Amino acid sequence: MMRLSLRPATAIAAACALAIPAQAFASYAYYVGKNLTEDGSVMLGGSGEEVSGHWLEIQPREQHPEDAKITVGVTDAAVIPGQRTQIPQVSETYRYISMDYSNWEGFPPPLTNGGLNEFSVAARDVWAPSRAELVEMTPTPQTGPSYSDIARIVMQRAETARDAVEIAGNLIDEHGYSTYGGNSHLFADPEEGWVFIEFAGGEGLWAAERLGPDEVRVSYPGYIGEIPKDCATNHEDAMCSANLVEFAEEQGWYDGGDRDTINVHEVFGSQDAPMRNDAIQFMEERLRQMAPMNIREFISAVRNPAIADDAAGYGQAAHLREGVPSHLAVLWVAPSSSVAAPFIPWYIGRTEVPPEFREHRYLRREAASTYLTPDYALQEATRFAFREWERVLYLACTGEDDQMYPEVVGVLEAFEQESLSDQPWLEAAAQSLIDAGNAEAANNVLTFYSSSRAQDAMNLGTTLAGALEARIKLRSGIPKPPDTTPIQLLDYNMIRCGEHPGEPPL
Repeated sequence: MMRLSLRPATAIAAACALAIPAQAFASYAYYVGKNLTEDGSVMLGGSGEEVSGHWLEIQPREQHPEDAKITVGVTDAAVIPGQRTQIPQVSETYRYISMDYSNWEGFPPPLTNGGLNEFSVAARDVWAPSRAELVEMTPTPQTGPSYSDIARIVMQRAETARDAVEIAGNLIDEHGYSTYGGNSHLFADPEEGWVFIEFAGGEGLWAAERLGPDEVRVSYPGYIGEIPKDCATNHEDAMCSANLVEFAEEQGWYDGGDRDTINVHEVFGSQDAPMRNDAIQFMEERLRQMAPMNIREFISAVRNPAIADDAAGYGQAAHLREGVPSHLAVLWVAPSSSVAAPFIPWYIGRTEVPPEFREHRYLRREAASTYLTPDYALQEATRFAFREWERVLYLACTGEDDQMYPEVVGVLEAFEQESLSDQPWLEAAAQSLIDAGNAEAANNVLTFYSSSRAQDAMNLGTTLAGALEARIKLRSGIPKPPDTTPIQLLDYNMIRCGEHPGEPPL
């Protein structure tokens, strides 16, 4: 099949560079089916976009008492006010890796958009606005799990992507859903993916569509088109809440008649925008033409400066490989916006997170009005990976030298290639220890390796930022902003990196 001949980051950026509207700020996700990858894996990646601090979490497998509860939902400070409630916890929750963050309006921290669990189930959260009538009819105070609660619970409980859909749907069926206006998730495992959309309205409406091995999907926002009308009972390629079709008919939004399908977006989605605009169609087609894709090319797609900017607080790329032991399931994570930060491989088998990648006060809502808890003093005294690489973004993407950003991308790609080159011997060593019955030693090897790469990334970020800052100071200096410029950006015209050319020739 025809391939782009440019190096990975340049190829994807050129092929997918799009005129994304400045106001389109929100999480995004890419899915690539296993028949479209070099090694037969499924790939799921993307980013979360929140004005917030972000940090890495590795949650262990845990046992819970029979009467255990978890608190879910939103507060009265949410855009659509809510009330926090408790729902039952299961007896055992699974190990998972996620990027957590500290703030979204009325959604209590820590929040998550998903990640990767020990069964190689991955999740991404993506905005998906419901039609205005549904937003308006949402009762207050609303109750039930939020998008973050659903993502976290799925990571804790799902063994397949199909499990993830059923778990999310059952949560809404039993406990309701707390929304900011509609949302979606993209779940995947080594076999398939699923798009899951939860709608505003307080009626427990949700729908899900299976993504097969020959499909790609760019969710920006999340969307579902035509699915079988009997989705509440047809569990092969679609699922939905039992009331989905009946409710649409009662509202006069859908007249099924003799039709076998329902267009989810046309009926329940925002009526102000197409399901897939030209930009998303263009991007999906270019990803398909890149097949067979490898993980390096996929990482470059997540870094694509047409979408990733200062708002993208981190990047994730889940490499979902069939038959890989749970210890070797790997989530590649950029600690700050992936447009100007390296992806680091974090294995499920590792046992700890370096202090530089843990929670810090930077960008926490209450940081400016409270003092530090003493127990966090030593952790706070470390450099913060999110901030360190954000410095690189600001320096590389706002200086007058147009060559700085391409040079930074070259450095990032070289760093990632080192990690990719290490994978065969690292995983072989860990596998040998697992086969010998010493999983603990395998986990120690994986922990040591990921910690070493994380420290290398910190040192690289410090070196790059220092070099870029010195270069700018020598050439033009650091100008003082005009007195009329507010320090906080009040619209969503984020700092962007690189050029955004039109459609290139293949």
